[in-house]
Amino acid sequence: MTSASDIGLYVHIPFCQHRCHFCAFYLEIAHSDRIARFSSALTHEIRLHGQHNPLNGRRLQSIYFGGGTPTALPPDQLVSLLKVIQTTWATGPTVEITVEAHPSSVTREGLRALAQAGFTRISFGAESMREQDFIPIGRHGHVQDTAAAVQAAREAGFLNINLDLMYGLPGQSLQDWQRTLEMLLPLDPSHVSCYALTIEDGTQLAQDIAQCRVPPVDDGLQLDMDAVTEQLLTQTGFVRYEISNYAKPAWRCRHNLLYWTGGEYLGLGPSAQSYVNGTRFGNMANLDQYVAALNENRLPITDSTRLSRGERDRDALVFGLRLLHGVPLQTIAGAERDSEIEHLITSGFLSTDHERLRLTPLGRRYADSVAERLF
Repeated sequence: MTSASDIGLYVHIPFCQHRCHFCAFYLEIAHSDRIARFSSALTHEIRLHGQHNPLNGRRLQSIYFGGGTPTALPPDQLVSLLKVIQTTWATGPTVEITVEAHPSSVTREGLRALAQAGFTRISFGAESMREQDFIPIGRHGHVQDTAAAVQAAREAGFLNINLDLMYGLPGQSLQDWQRTLEMLLPLDPSHVSCYALTIEDGTQLAQDIAQCRVPPVDDGLQLDMDAVTEQLLTQTGFVRYEISNYAKPAWRCRHNLLYWTGGEYLGLGPSAQSYVNGTRFGNMANLDQYVAALNENRLPITDSTRLSRGERDRDALVFGLRLLHGVPLQTIAGAERDSEIEHLITSGFLSTDHERLRLTPLGRRYADSVAERLF
């Protein structure tokens, strides 16, 4: 578990230049007038939270700009937002400050500005190192953009560079995926996130599969891809510490660890979620409503739930199982789950050494289903 003093800040930037076919997140296509309205409202939201003091004097251990594509905003706007945050809340001496980016959305000058302003970590949405894989998922850009962006980020001063990849893409073979991994390694990232493609209802990709324009997800093939990923990345110095995440020593993502270890985080921006002082709450997933609330000097919160002790224990179990080392058995509360846990062990989804409970490789593949069984 994290220290009671650990808290992070998530900033949702709801803009992209294009929507990928697999994306179900709340976002808008980037236009300068909408970005200006958002930036002004976000600044007001930061100041309102500063007045309400939900952090209770705690220092931020991590700040994460996600999206969307945060680098759809000009670098000077991202720098300005970070400065507002830093003047509103104190930060820890080793604060991790992440910005997500599409490789084609950055420039050398912009990356230097971000690094000089204090951003310490950048996460590029590479998705694949084979351009053929971009077509069925509607991902714009070119493979060479990723290599160029990584080099430029390193020259700008970023030491902590993550690459996001997806496997099980339509038409992608096991050999194709292995080739993507082999092409990634010379870029020498400090962290790699590998996600199995999931089909979200209402997306363009879901429609394309339903209408037989692209092939459906092959679960068996994704399991093989997951095994190849672990084998290849661990052989080259990465440590798998979470279902989808691999890091070189000392480069685990501190912000995401808050989610998996019971830490707290405040979310800003449309659709952002928070967990602070034992309460979960979320923002409006609509930019116009978000702006209107803040124009009325109201926080744009739409729902709020105070978690009971049992609910907090349940979340600690479900999220903790995403970590490869699992959760200590003595922290598992609630006899009502004992029979379900035993069933999941017998079925091959969970394993135990009588000290810790873990997902098996099969359980990692079906982690969402396991979580549903334990809720």
